[in-house]
Amino acid sequence: MSMSDPIADFLTRIRNALAAGQDRVDIPASRIKEEMCGVLQREGFVEGFKLVENGPHSVLRVTLKYTPEGEPVIQRLHRVSKQSLKVYVKSKDIKPVRGGLGISVMSTSHGIMTGRQARRASLGGEVLCEVW
Repeated sequence: MSMSDPIADFLTRIRNALAAGQDRVDIPASRIKEEMCGVLQREGFVEGFKLVENGPHSVLRVTLKYTPEGEPVIQRLHRVSKQSLKVYVKSKDIKPVRGGLGISVMSTSHGIMTGRQARRASLGGEVLCEVW
């Protein structure tokens, strides 16, 4: 079965797992999703992730992060660029998310990175999602 927007599916699986209070979530693996997990881990939004070879289909096992009070660290995942409307920005047009408390995840010519990293490197690209 093919899905029309794998990144939206990735974000929805994480969102649903957080709403259900689960410790981890399995997501069908791809290179872009693995890089997005790396960005989320470096920025402190998830505990970690690992690639699990499960027969012909690999999955990413993402360990979710919660505060000591039991609240999810990720408050919102918002898909910016969609299949029907891609959103591209120049480096000087990259805006902070929630006053710097969140991140935008971007696809640039140098790979997947945060909006802050892209602006520092003077790279524009496609805004995939915003996380806070």
